[in-house]
Amino acid sequence: MASVLDLRRRIRSVKSTRQITKAMKMVSAARLRRAQARAMAARPYAQMITSVLESLIRRIEIIDPETGNLRHPLFATRPEKRVLLLVVSGDRGFAGAFNSNILKAGFQFINSNGDKEIDVESVGRKATDAFRRRYPAAVYHEEQVENPADQTSEGKPITLKVRDRKGGIEVVGDHVGMLEKLSVGSVFEVAQDIIRRYVHEEIDACYLVYNEFKSVIAQRVVTERLLPLIEIGKHDITQSIEPTKEEREEAAKAAMSGGIELKEEDTHEADEEAKKFGTADVDYIYDEPPEDLFNGLLPQYVSAMLFHAMAESVAAEHAARMTAMDSATNNASEMIDSYTLQMNRLRQAAITKEIIEIVSGAAAV
Repeated sequence: MASVLDLRRRIRSVKSTRQITKAMKMVSAARLRRAQARAMAARPYAQMITSVLESLIRRIEIIDPETGNLRHPLFATRPEKRVLLLVVSGDRGFAGAFNSNILKAGFQFINSNGDKEIDVESVGRKATDAFRRRYPAAVYHEEQVENPADQTSEGKPITLKVRDRKGGIEVVGDHVGMLEKLSVGSVFEVAQDIIRRYVHEEIDACYLVYNEFKSVIAQRVVTERLLPLIEIGKHDITQSIEPTKEEREEAAKAAMSGGIELKEEDTHEADEEAKKFGTADVDYIYDEPPEDLFNGLLPQYVSAMLFHAMAESVAAEHAARMTAMDSATNNASEMIDSYTLQMNRLRQAAITKEIIEIVSGAAAV
């Protein structure tokens, strides 16, 4: 049995740990507020670009009447033989089941599509480490080809990167630290690379795994099809993992103690106002041809969808870390109470024993 001195040392150690977890909880709560504000600030842009595209669709022919095919390649659907899976996780731990749920959704998607060639691209250190341990990295080699028709190469051989696929599932890239300082430029580069691969038919579809965040108690891990585009303004969710009732209750308690609003901010009026742009019975005059505007805005739309998903994932990570640190702080307090009770019992037993010895000695005299 531990002595009184040992219990005092344990109490001091747990108190130090409680101070750390409490500080981490407050830091996560502050970062959560900023992440929520950033996600909400990006929503009007996404809503307006959606409205502009819906307005342009009414003014141009998406389907070619001669061939019957869609004019823009991002709407072209084909059999999904080669798929890109983009997994958005966190860069750090101490966030409860946040990263494990995202990895679980990613592995579920891979297992359910085992007959396809899957390229895995990760955002965040946790997903990068997990997938690189399990799957091989893609290997490329340089190859010179004759291309006299290419005017830019002046008829000289050009060097191309050719991929040597050795397995059905390979890791093609990672973006570690991207979410620490999330910027529109970095997300746009990722979106442009995905669009390039889809247009050149290197992939037949792109799926995105991330944590959809509406509020602290309204979030879920979803797998969303990013490409091909099916309908402007609609999210194509293929599977989701809902939080349990206990997890929502713990998150609600942590949010209330951290001063975080439980309900999602009401943006219904702003969303309805933005939708009027595309549905209003007005003939808008564009400086550029509607076809050129539509083709130029679609990559921006894909980038906005990707940025919104990453911004929500950042907010969800801070919410999960705040909840985990709140639970750790409460557990530390309970442990301190338990150790204090044991220490008081040991002290009382020692005092009682001494009293008994004194009384017994006095009775013997």
